[in-house]
Amino acid sequence: MDADESIWLVGRLDDVMNVSGRRISSAEVKSALLGYRGVVDVAVVGAADESTGQRICAFVVVEPNPFNGTEMIEALSMRVTTKIGKIARPSAIYLVPDLPKTRSGKIMRRLLRDAAEGRSLGDTSTLLNPKVFDEIRAGD
Repeated sequence: MDADESIWLVGRLDDVMNVSGRRISSAEVKSALLGYRGVVDVAVVGAADESTGQRICAFVVVEPNPFNGTEMIEALSMRVTTKIGKIARPSAIYLVPDLPKTRSGKIMRRLLRDAAEGRSLGDTSTLLNPKVFDEIRAGD
Protein backbone atom coordinates (compact mmCIF):
# COMPACT_ATOMS: atom_id res chain seq x y z
CA MET A 1 0.00 0.00 0.00
CA ASP A 2 1.41 3.36 -0.91
CA ALA A 3 1.01 6.78 0.79
CA ASP A 4 -2.27 7.37 -1.10
CA GLU A 5 -3.58 4.05 0.26
CA SER A 6 -3.52 2.53 -3.21
CA ILE A 7 -2.79 -1.18 -3.24
CA TRP A 8 -0.18 -2.35 -5.75
CA LEU A 9 0.06 -5.98 -6.83
CA VAL A 10 3.57 -6.75 -7.96
CA GLY A 11 4.43 -9.93 -9.79
CA ARG A 12 7.31 -11.41 -11.64
CA LEU A 13 8.21 -9.98 -15.05
CA ASP A 14 7.84 -13.38 -16.74
CA ASP A 15 4.21 -13.47 -15.59
CA VAL A 16 3.40 -10.70 -18.08
CA MET A 17 3.33 -11.45 -21.79
CA ASN A 18 3.68 -8.83 -24.52
CA VAL A 19 1.29 -9.82 -27.31
CA SER A 20 1.14 -7.35 -30.19
CA GLY A 21 2.17 -4.53 -27.87
CA ARG A 22 -0.41 -5.38 -25.20
CA ARG A 23 0.65 -6.60 -21.79
CA ILE A 24 -1.32 -9.65 -20.68
CA SER A 25 -0.97 -11.34 -17.31
CA SER A 26 -0.49 -15.10 -17.41
CA ALA A 27 -2.28 -15.23 -14.05
CA GLU A 28 -5.36 -13.59 -15.57
CA VAL A 29 -5.49 -16.11 -18.43
CA LYS A 30 -4.88 -18.94 -15.97
CA SER A 31 -7.74 -17.72 -13.78
CA ALA A 32 -10.15 -17.63 -16.72
CA LEU A 33 -9.22 -21.20 -17.67
CA LEU A 34 -9.34 -22.54 -14.11
CA GLY A 35 -12.91 -21.29 -13.79
CA TYR A 36 -14.15 -23.66 -16.49
CA ARG A 37 -15.80 -26.92 -15.47
CA GLY A 38 -13.56 -29.95 -15.54
CA VAL A 39 -10.29 -27.99 -15.45
CA VAL A 40 -8.01 -29.27 -12.69
CA ASP A 41 -4.78 -27.32 -13.20
CA VAL A 42 -3.36 -24.78 -15.65
CA ALA A 43 -0.02 -23.24 -16.57
CA VAL A 44 0.19 -20.33 -19.02
CA VAL A 45 3.42 -19.21 -20.64
CA GLY A 46 4.49 -16.78 -23.33
CA ALA A 47 6.38 -18.24 -26.28
CA ALA A 48 8.39 -16.21 -28.78
CA ASP A 49 6.51 -15.25 -31.93
CA GLU A 50 7.95 -13.32 -34.89
CA SER A 51 4.76 -11.45 -35.76
CA THR A 52 3.30 -10.66 -32.30
CA GLY A 53 6.38 -10.67 -30.04
CA GLN A 54 4.92 -13.41 -27.87
CA ARG A 55 2.07 -15.85 -28.19
CA ILE A 56 0.06 -17.31 -25.34
CA CYS A 57 0.33 -21.04 -24.70
CA ALA A 58 -1.78 -22.81 -22.10
CA PHE A 59 -1.16 -26.26 -20.68
CA VAL A 60 -4.39 -27.54 -19.16
CA VAL A 61 -5.04 -30.62 -17.02
CA VAL A 62 -8.68 -31.71 -17.25
CA GLU A 63 -10.66 -34.38 -15.48
CA PRO A 64 -12.34 -37.00 -17.65
CA ASN A 65 -15.36 -35.36 -19.25
CA PRO A 66 -17.86 -35.83 -22.07
CA PHE A 67 -16.05 -33.33 -24.35
CA ASN A 68 -13.55 -34.62 -26.83
CA GLY A 69 -10.25 -32.80 -27.01
CA THR A 70 -11.19 -30.46 -29.87
CA GLU A 71 -14.48 -29.42 -28.24
CA MET A 72 -12.76 -28.77 -24.91
CA ILE A 73 -10.03 -26.67 -26.54
CA GLU A 74 -12.64 -24.61 -28.41
CA ALA A 75 -14.66 -24.12 -25.21
CA LEU A 76 -11.57 -23.02 -23.27
CA SER A 77 -10.55 -20.62 -26.03
CA MET A 78 -14.04 -19.10 -26.06
CA ARG A 79 -13.98 -18.80 -22.26
CA VAL A 80 -10.79 -16.68 -22.36
CA THR A 81 -12.21 -14.56 -25.20
CA THR A 82 -15.41 -13.95 -23.22
CA LYS A 83 -13.73 -13.29 -19.85
CA ILE A 84 -10.74 -11.20 -21.01
CA GLY A 85 -10.96 -10.47 -24.72
CA LYS A 86 -9.79 -11.79 -28.07
CA ILE A 87 -6.22 -10.51 -27.58
CA ALA A 88 -5.78 -12.84 -24.58
CA ARG A 89 -7.01 -15.97 -26.36
CA PRO A 90 -4.21 -18.57 -26.29
CA SER A 91 -2.76 -19.42 -29.69
CA ALA A 92 -2.20 -22.94 -28.39
CA ILE A 93 -4.03 -24.92 -25.71
CA TYR A 94 -2.53 -28.27 -24.85
CA LEU A 95 -4.61 -30.78 -22.88
CA VAL A 96 -2.03 -32.62 -20.79
CA PRO A 97 -2.19 -35.40 -18.19
CA ASP A 98 -0.07 -33.46 -15.68
CA LEU A 99 2.16 -30.41 -15.35
CA PRO A 100 5.92 -30.54 -14.73
CA LYS A 101 6.33 -29.78 -11.05
CA THR A 102 9.26 -29.81 -8.67
CA ARG A 103 9.13 -31.96 -5.57
CA SER A 104 7.88 -28.92 -3.66
CA GLY A 105 4.95 -28.50 -6.10
CA LYS A 106 6.23 -25.50 -8.11
CA ILE A 107 5.33 -25.62 -11.82
CA MET A 108 8.45 -25.51 -13.99
CA ARG A 109 7.31 -22.80 -16.39
CA ARG A 110 10.77 -22.61 -17.98
CA LEU A 111 10.34 -26.17 -19.26
CA LEU A 112 6.87 -25.41 -20.59
CA ARG A 113 8.26 -22.36 -22.44
CA ASP A 114 11.00 -24.56 -23.91
CA ALA A 115 8.40 -27.13 -25.01
CA ALA A 116 6.14 -24.45 -26.54
CA GLU A 117 9.08 -23.02 -28.50
CA GLY A 118 10.33 -26.45 -29.61
CA ARG A 119 13.62 -26.18 -27.72
CA SER A 120 15.47 -28.93 -25.91
CA LEU A 121 14.24 -29.28 -22.34
CA GLY A 122 17.62 -29.55 -20.69
CA ASP A 123 17.80 -30.74 -17.09
CA THR A 124 14.55 -32.30 -15.83
CA SER A 125 16.08 -34.10 -12.85
CA THR A 126 14.37 -31.87 -10.27
CA LEU A 127 10.87 -32.80 -11.45
CA LEU A 128 8.54 -34.77 -9.22
CA ASN A 129 7.62 -36.88 -12.27
CA PRO A 130 10.50 -36.74 -14.76
CA LYS A 131 8.41 -38.68 -17.31
CA VAL A 132 5.73 -35.97 -17.47
CA PHE A 133 6.97 -34.71 -20.85
CA ASP A 134 6.85 -38.26 -22.25
CA GLU A 135 3.20 -38.33 -21.16
CA ILE A 136 2.57 -34.89 -22.65
CA ARG A 137 4.13 -35.90 -25.99
CA ALA A 138 2.15 -39.18 -26.03
CA GLY A 139 -1.03 -37.10 -25.98
CA ASP A 140 -0.05 -35.07 -29.08
